[in-house]
Amino acid sequence: MEWDSNSDLSTDDDEPFLRGGSNDDEDFGVGPIPFPVLQTAPCGFVVTDALEPDQPIIYVNTVFEMITGYRAEEVLGRNCRFLQCRGPFAKRRHPLVDSTVVAEIRRCLEEGVEFQGELLNFRKDGSPLMNRLRLTPIYGDDEITHVIGIQFFTEANIDLGPLPASTKESTKSDRFRSVLSSLHPREVGDRNVTRGLCGILQLSDEVISLKILARLTPPTWREISGLAPPLPRSWHSSCTLDGTKLIVSGGCADSGVLLSDTFLLDLSMEKPVWREIPVTWTPPSRLGHTLSVYGGRKILMFGGLAKSGPLRFRSSDVFTMDLSEDEPCWRCVTGSGMPGAGNPGGIAPPPRLDHVAVSLPGGRILIFGGSVAGLHSASQLYILDPTDEKPTWRILNVPGRPPRFAWGHSTCVVGGTRAIVLGGQTGEEWMLSELHELSLASSVI
Repeated sequence: MEWDSNSDLSTDDDEPFLRGGSNDDEDFGVGPIPFPVLQTAPCGFVVTDALEPDQPIIYVNTVFEMITGYRAEEVLGRNCRFLQCRGPFAKRRHPLVDSTVVAEIRRCLEEGVEFQGELLNFRKDGSPLMNRLRLTPIYGDDEITHVIGIQFFTEANIDLGPLPASTKESTKSDRFRSVLSSLHPREVGDRNVTRGLCGILQLSDEVISLKILARLTPPTWREISGLAPPLPRSWHSSCTLDGTKLIVSGGCADSGVLLSDTFLLDLSMEKPVWREIPVTWTPPSRLGHTLSVYGGRKILMFGGLAKSGPLRFRSSDVFTMDLSEDEPCWRCVTGSGMPGAGNPGGIAPPPRLDHVAVSLPGGRILIFGGSVAGLHSASQLYILDPTDEKPTWRILNVPGRPPRFAWGHSTCVVGGTRAIVLGGQTGEEWMLSELHELSLASSVI
């Protein structure tokens, strides 16, 4: 892990990336390129490289991972046909998979035309799925460069019996395999299939794929009129679950009162409705804190400017909530004087607000920056694993020149391996265009 400043992630927007491979826009009605607008049901996305032998996968989205049970790191560099095999150790296509449909897919790919049809697929655990599949070729300079696959999965009502015990055990053990090993590159021909950046002046396959998808479904703003909205607020915190649910917590009301409520908005509904998550106890009201998702459906709250009686203080408290529970509740993991609060080993981050929290592989949370009192450095990195029996803060000392700003910056994670930090305020001046990159693919973490 190390800092790198002013990383070049730009590309030539005039690059002839795409030309529509079909004029059939009758089904979905999104203009000259026939792709559905992603507003109704979540679907799997797969992008393959048509210029490489056997058309290896270079990108899958989170919905694909969730529905099939295969992590992206397990499928990048492979051909999509593995979904026709029952389980990760099957060597041949399952006999119930329609060979006529498979032959039609092969013909369409060879002739460079679009395919639409249904095909029996299998999750990693061997359970059957029906895949309503649409494959569309993407053209570059007079040749097909990529193939986009849109997959609408539904349950297949087929009783195939259990898988062999060895397969089940291996599949279960995969969940606990170290995710750090997946961050190291593995070669498939001449292609590096790591989800990180391929080079300082090159784009990763993931970024290329997202750029392709963005051009297929041009982004447009639309207002979501959720019913029963929460009280208007600012300086609140939010996160997303499953790519479809928005969680909003705390903040400051127009009256200046700090809030402690938590709301959920399910964007997959045709008419989204705000729903307050009922809890018997809430952390102290606060603003400027962060919410992070870990372990699938668990959220972690850290820091902020919290209310303590009539006063407000910077906080370094940590609270968690498991939204998969029938009756979710806030739990205090670490904190100063909180009921039942733990005192973990290690050195906790100094109290702060307006910081950044980054979710890392394996459920760990990285804390960086913010408005910190005293002489403490806002550029110091802290890491916490809330899945540990006794969570412990660790300080990460990494090489390179860290950003010199303290707050007001924005951060995103590219490919699961690099955190990009843009802009910020030093307390004396704004650094609006300063760009730093933190490499996460290191044994340090």
